[in-house]
Amino acid sequence: MKVIVAGLPKTGTKTMNNALRVLGCDTIYDYPENAYYLNKEWVKIFKKGSKPEELRRMYDGVDAVMDTPCCFYWEELAEAFPDAKIILMERDEDRWYKSLLKQAEQLNSSWLIWCIQCFTYFGIRRVTYRRGVLAALAELSGWPTERINLHNKCTLKRLFRQHELYIKEKAPKDRLLIFKLTDGWKPLCEFLNVDVPEIPFPHKNKGAEIFEEYRKSNEIVKSVERQFLISMTFYVALAAFIVYKCLTWFHW
Repeated sequence: MKVIVAGLPKTGTKTMNNALRVLGCDTIYDYPENAYYLNKEWVKIFKKGSKPEELRRMYDGVDAVMDTPCCFYWEELAEAFPDAKIILMERDEDRWYKSLLKQAEQLNSSWLIWCIQCFTYFGIRRVTYRRGVLAALAELSGWPTERINLHNKCTLKRLFRQHELYIKEKAPKDRLLIFKLTDGWKPLCEFLNVDVPEIPFPHKNKGAEIFEEYRKSNEIVKSVERQFLISMTFYVALAAFIVYKCLTWFHW
């Protein structure tokens, strides 16, 4: 592992994802990858805690990790991968809270996300995982609605401050980069000891339209959408068969 992105969601993790890919991190585990490939392993960690050898096995061959749940387990990951660099993205806490709130509202209002949660194997099996991932930030209503109910503003802003301060205090100084998206390529490239690309620094998920971005670019989300279409085809066919049998029986 090369990089552990320790910043909370909505501090620029999607921008950092894109930037790290440009800089040569080919395999990055963001929220979709962790939920899809490591669902079972993380649920076990939520219940029993993690061990360095277990994390090394889970992330064997992975270049970088970010977003939940990894940002909450950055210290354990840093112990398991002692050569990995740690990046903390700084952001104004009021803007962070507003962005988090906007994203939660968008996810809660998406009919497609609701359908995926109800009618796909991936959606159903990640219920326990999702509760563990979001425990620090929110509570979830019961399945199948699974609405994100964020903790109150004061609680979230306190979490934000504590998370940043703890990283700054505990992370080894020679392994930590405190970064703002406005800093651009230079400090990031110097920290990772790579050349500065001849392209503008990226900016992803502007306006918190994360699910729409995932639908366009993330193969896991595309795969889950295909699962949903297959599931719906099956349910529609089953309903049509039942209606046909009922009509046949009444006609008889």
